[in-house]
Parts: sequence; C-alpha cells; structure tokens
Amino acid sequence: MFDVLRKLGWFFRAYRWQYTIALSLLFLLNFVEVVPPKLVGYAIDEMSQGLLTKGRLSLILWVYGLLILVSYGFGFTWMYYLYGGANALQRTLRSRLLAHFLRQTAPFFEHHRTGDLMARATNDLNAVSQTAGFGMLTLIDSTTWSATLLVTMGVFISWKLTAVSLLPLPVIALLVTRYGKLVHERFTKAQDAFGAMNDRVLETIAGIRVIRAFVQERHEERRFAAQMEDVFQKNLAVARVDSLFEPTIKGLVGLSYLMGLGYGAYLVFAGEITLGELTSFNVYLGMLIWPMLAIGELINIMQRGNASLDRVNETLAETPAVQDAPDPIDVAVPVVVEFRNYSFRYPTAAADSLCGISLRICRGQTLGVVGRTGSGKSTLIKQLLREYPPGHAGGLLINGVPIERIPLARVRGWLGYVPQDALLFSRSIRDNVRFGRPEATDEEVLAALAQAGFLSDLALMPDGLDTLVGERGVSLSGGQKQRIALARALLADPEILLLDDAMSAVDARTEAHILHAVRQARRGRTTVIASHRMAAVEHADWIVVLDAGRIVEEGTHADLMDRGGWYRAQYVRQQLEAASSAAEGGEGA
Repeated sequence: MFDVLRKLGWFFRAYRWQYTIALSLLFLLNFVEVVPPKLVGYAIDEMSQGLLTKGRLSLILWVYGLLILVSYGFGFTWMYYLYGGANALQRTLRSRLLAHFLRQTAPFFEHHRTGDLMARATNDLNAVSQTAGFGMLTLIDSTTWSATLLVTMGVFISWKLTAVSLLPLPVIALLVTRYGKLVHERFTKAQDAFGAMNDRVLETIAGIRVIRAFVQERHEERRFAAQMEDVFQKNLAVARVDSLFEPTIKGLVGLSYLMGLGYGAYLVFAGEITLGELTSFNVYLGMLIWPMLAIGELINIMQRGNASLDRVNETLAETPAVQDAPDPIDVAVPVVVEFRNYSFRYPTAAADSLCGISLRICRGQTLGVVGRTGSGKSTLIKQLLREYPPGHAGGLLINGVPIERIPLARVRGWLGYVPQDALLFSRSIRDNVRFGRPEATDEEVLAALAQAGFLSDLALMPDGLDTLVGERGVSLSGGQKQRIALARALLADPEILLLDDAMSAVDARTEAHILHAVRQARRGRTTVIASHRMAAVEHADWIVVLDAGRIVEEGTHADLMDRGGWYRAQYVRQQLEAASSAAEGGEGA
C-alpha cells in the first residue's frame, strides 16, 4: 500500500523542509487537541465535588481559548505547506510529462492515443497529487493521532476500558486491506477506460466535418454512449468498493462506542474511574472515529495514487526512439546532404519504404522529388527530420558526418518543414506565422505572407493579422492553411526548407507565384520539394522520380523530358489538363 510513498521519495526529499514543517505541526497538534476533552472532564469532576470556583473556571476558559488559537495557527500552517507541496508535485510531474512528450518522436505517438496521454496528464496526476496532500494527512491522522488518543485514553483514564473499546479494530484492519486491493484493481481499469473515452471525444471533434458529411451523427452518438456506459460501469465498480469503507468503519466504531459506554458505566459504579473521566473517554472515543475512517481513506487514496503513478511512470519511462549520440559531432552549416545507398523501413512495416537511395544535395540547390502515391516521397523527406531511427543499410550524411552523430537540436535547427496537412494553432494569423521567430516584426510577417501568396486573402480577413484561425485552423480553407504554414517556415529562414506536397490545396497559378517567390527568397539555401505536380519541380536543380521506394529516374527537367519516361508522360498529361481547364474557363467567361 505504501509503495507509492517510496516511489515519490525523490519528491519528498526535494521538498523535505515543507513536509517536515507540515508533518511536525500536524504531529504537535495531536497533543494540543487531546487537552480540551481532559479539561472538560476535569471541570465536570470539580463541579460534581463542589470545588469549581470562579478563579478555576476562568483559568480553564483561558487555557481553552489559548488552545483554540494555537490549534488555529498550527492548522493553517500545516495545511498551507502540505497542500502547497501536493500542488508542487502536480506541477512538477505535469511539466515533466509535457517535456517528455516534446522529446518523443513519431513511434511514441503511433502507439499511444492522445486521449489516454491527456488522461495521464490530468486525472492520474490529480490522484497522485491527492496522495501527497490528503494522503499524507490521513497517514498522520490514522497513525500518530490515533496513537496519541489511545495512549491518552489508556494512561490517563483506564487501560482496561481502552482495551475493551478496541476489540473491533482487528476486523477494521482486515476489511479495509481487502477493500484497498479491490480499489487498486478497479481504479486502474477505470482510468484506462477514461483515457479511451478522452481519445474518442478528441477524434469526434477533430473529425466533425467528416462525420456530418457522411451523416454519421447518430452512429457516433451510439458509439460514444456505449463507451460512456463502459466508463460509467468501471467507475461504478470503484464506487461500490468506496461505499463500503465508511459504513463498515462507522458500524464497527459504533460497536466500539457501545462497548466502551457499557463497560465505562460499570467502572464508574465500581469507583475505578470518575464520571468526568468517563465523559472525557467518550469524547476521545468520538474523536477516534475520524482516525478510524482515515485508515479507510488512506488505503483508498494510496491505492488510487499508486495505480495512477504507475501509469504516469510507465509513460515517463519510455525513451525516445531517436536520441543524441553519446559522442556527437557538431556541424556548423549543412553544405552537402548525401544519401549513400540508403535503405529505410518503418518500425512496424514488413518491407522497406526506401531502397538503395543514392543522392547528393549541395547547399543552395533545390531538389525536386516526384512519384506515384505511396512511392516514398514523404518518407525520404522525413529522414532529415529524424523522426525515426536511421535506416538499416547505407548512410545519410551531412558534410560527410552521419546524421545520427550530429546533435538533434542542431539538425532540427536547420530545418523548416511544411507538410501537406498543415497544422495551425488556435491563435491569430500573426502568432501562427511568428511561431518559429516570436521576435519577428509585423513587416517581416507581412513579407513572409507575401512570399506565400497570402496577402490578397489577408485583406479579406476581419481582423487582419489579429484574425483568430480557430482550432487547427478550422476557419480557413485548406489552401489558406497551407500558405500560412509556408509563411511560418519562410519567416524562420531555415538552412533547409522541406516542402512535402505543401501546396496541394492551391491552384496551379498561385503555386507558380509562390514557387517563384520562394526561389528568389532562398538563394544560397537548400530546398527540397516533394510534389505530385511536375510543374512544382521543373525549375529544381535536380529531380528524382521515386517508385516503390527506389529512384527510377533522376536528372534536370530537360534531361527527364528528353528521356521520355514516367516524368515526361506525367508532365505532358498535367500540362494538357491545365490547358484544357484554362480553355473551359475562357469559354465559360
């Protein structure tokens, strides 16, 4: 049960002074709070014997008032430090999780659902935080506070009466231990179900347009209702065990109360204790109800916290698939990027996605990558992003140094990447463009948008650069999102710009304008353009045609046109389609 405290040992050591103050005051408060019942019993005995004078009553009241003030001061201080520590633990773990997510590469997110990761960063961390706060309170109250009460009852009143009253305690211990095991098992299942539900909600919101387009709203409602029922039933299973703690303990404590009252009355008649002592004993017995309940709460919270911490630690224990080499070699500027007979296979794939790629790109050149759908264009580009471990054959070198030997931060600092599915943040256009260069001026932002062909669209935006684009750019068209993403990359002015079919949603004329602007702006810098449009790469210094992960054609545009292969056939067909579309547009006008 207390394994969770051992796992959190690093945190308690880091915040040892806060917890030392909090737990020390909580412990001292035990001794302060056992005095008032004793004062009440003393006052009753004084009254029954006719010895209570005005002076003695005033002294009792003054002592009682002082105890209230001390109790208030101690209570405020321990609560501030204890729950402050719990919040610090939640902040620390949440920061670690986010930093861990940012270090992870594609394989991690391929086998972890977003909703489950969110559940671990929210619900699970809340449960762990409760362990460090309320859990520590129940630990102290169920041990030192109950021990203080029992010693006071046994030493200062009657050990025989105390022993009789505690006969139900072994039964309490046995039952709450059994309940605790059930809570751990069921709470883990409930948290897993909550993560799956979270993922379903995210998926539904992200795909709401597709759901509506296929009129699947009712179907999604039924699927979500079924998932919610699963979450409900699993949480209900936890609640069933939770609901057993308090009635069980209250019932057994009530039995203890009854036994203490009956035997205590006998001892009063026998003259072994006074009426005031019996009154004090009954007050102490009432005060013992909370520590007994705290035992149940303690096991409940510790088991929940342990289950949640295991889930969090499981996530934190996963190492990134791509890491810096133990002996990295720094490279200042990527002058030459070279693939040498390079082959790559995705971790979960059965066949190679790239086979024997040999390719050399010099600084300042533009490389065009074309090919059929699924030919490996995006995979080739992603090798520079280092989202996956390096290929199993050949090498990818920068200035003659294997890319895996160069620090990740250095490699990624060279790159600007614009994928086909452009991701925008739920911020303004200005903030999205300045994402890679927060210090950029509005003039620089506008210049980048001009290069990306977005100025005419910007003029139609209600708030100009301050226009909010909505979550993932939902208020914009596909072409607008792509151009803002391109402007973001251009503003960063990277050494290597990777365009992965980044203008698939814009028309051919706009694409030509953008590519011309990009060529002008990126003189002396390296650009890699993967596209299904031959016109997008015809001005590239070198063009490769991929098929099934292999280079089947390569050369300049003129070379490939003279060769009469797939590239020429596609180029001619696309030109004819463009001419036909233009003619139809002219006739319609």
